[in-house]
Amino acid sequence: MNSINRRRFLSLSAGATGSVLLTQCSWASTSMSLPQKTNGAEVFTTNSNGLLDVALEARPSLIQLGQQQGNLLTYNGLIPGPRLEAKAGDSVRIRFTNKLSQASNLHYHGLHIPPTGKADNAFLAVPSGETETYEFTLPKNHPAGTFFYHPHMHEMVAEQVFAGLGGIFIVRGALDEIPEILAAKEEFLFLKDFALDANGKIPVPNHMDVMRGREGSILTVNGQVNPTFSLASGGLLRFRMINASTSRFYRLSLEDHPFYLIATDGGAIAEPVELKEILLSPGERAEVLVRGDRNPKQYRLLNLPYDRGGFAMMGGMNNGGMMMGNRGTVDSTTQVIAKIAYKDELAKPLPLPQKLIPVEVLPQPIATRRIEMSMSMGMGMQMAFLFNGKPFDMNRVDAVVKLGTTEDWEIANVDTDGMEHSFHLHTNPFQVIDRNGKPDPYQAWEDTLRVRAKETVRIRIPFRDFVGKTVYHCHVLDHEDLGMMGLVEMQA
Repeated sequence: MNSINRRRFLSLSAGATGSVLLTQCSWASTSMSLPQKTNGAEVFTTNSNGLLDVALEARPSLIQLGQQQGNLLTYNGLIPGPRLEAKAGDSVRIRFTNKLSQASNLHYHGLHIPPTGKADNAFLAVPSGETETYEFTLPKNHPAGTFFYHPHMHEMVAEQVFAGLGGIFIVRGALDEIPEILAAKEEFLFLKDFALDANGKIPVPNHMDVMRGREGSILTVNGQVNPTFSLASGGLLRFRMINASTSRFYRLSLEDHPFYLIATDGGAIAEPVELKEILLSPGERAEVLVRGDRNPKQYRLLNLPYDRGGFAMMGGMNNGGMMMGNRGTVDSTTQVIAKIAYKDELAKPLPLPQKLIPVEVLPQPIATRRIEMSMSMGMGMQMAFLFNGKPFDMNRVDAVVKLGTTEDWEIANVDTDGMEHSFHLHTNPFQVIDRNGKPDPYQAWEDTLRVRAKETVRIRIPFRDFVGKTVYHCHVLDHEDLGMMGLVEMQA
């Protein structure tokens, strides 16, 4: 695979700036949003002028991960970074300072905002030691949901995310105002794994780590190892789950409790769905309710074994089989990642909501595209991960689409090694229509999609609002860095 010329990223970023829809840049000077502390997390919300105004600094920090201290990368010295909360129609200004030793940037994963200029521009590079101001306004019809932010500096994404960079971005709205959900206790599950050597440093990934996608044996929730959440007898617990890991898939279950799914990546579904477990590929989110209707004691939130295929018995820091390397051995056993302890009792049990928010029915597509995901090996074991047989080229547009139209994309995993992938589309959410011809049970809004080996998933995408170039890629981030990314141009 040809290496990416970083200067071309800078030139593309500069060229796009003039065409961006950013009327919000004319704001008057406003005092910055003040952080609040909620359950130990730093939270920024919009001020009285409807502006979320935040300073974020990417920097190395020493962070305690269970029994070990790690040399990690953080936003504002925190893992996860500060939680950002806004409402549809609010404006956002983020002063991002890069104190890393390499270039970085910010991507607002799942937000429907401009992909150009100083909004959600994946091609914008902030050099080491410099500050950039990101500015955008959430559309007035933006759905409420659980989103997040992380770096998106191509060829360095996996390294920077695995080292710790990431934070939660919440859009409040109609889902939060449903009485039963409003009454529930809200908790956030920012799921992230780490690998540390004996000196507390992140080990350099070996060949197989990168090929499979790096994983670590230290599993954290909100930067903590095995934290405890409380649930009142008769109460409801609302878990907002974010898979912020670089490559790990999470298969979650709660002892003796079902989950009641209420929202996917892009927001609410029509009505709660009872599930025994939740499977999240990298970048996926889900919101669930848990009922406090069991014997009042402590229960374990479990990450169950999951085989995502490919190279199952090769060495490295990964999970799956017996992975041997200088990080030790990691096996595929069930892992406890958090506990839920019953505390107090409500006089009257809280009911589940019966109805949530109807999911829009999209018009029939004007076109269908097929996008195949695969891997190739070159001379000297050089790896490339491909869309339609090609590695990413920032000078090549892979799809041209028109605003005001809807398309179906068939995402086909044709990898011969049986490895699963996680497909993510920037800017425009989509609905999953079917998997291998079998209709999807929810057809809800998504922006990240698990694609199993030899599986074809058909998604329906409405292209609305924003012109410019954006990307789609595998969210197993080592695969993105090694070429599994494409460029889509949206035209008026």
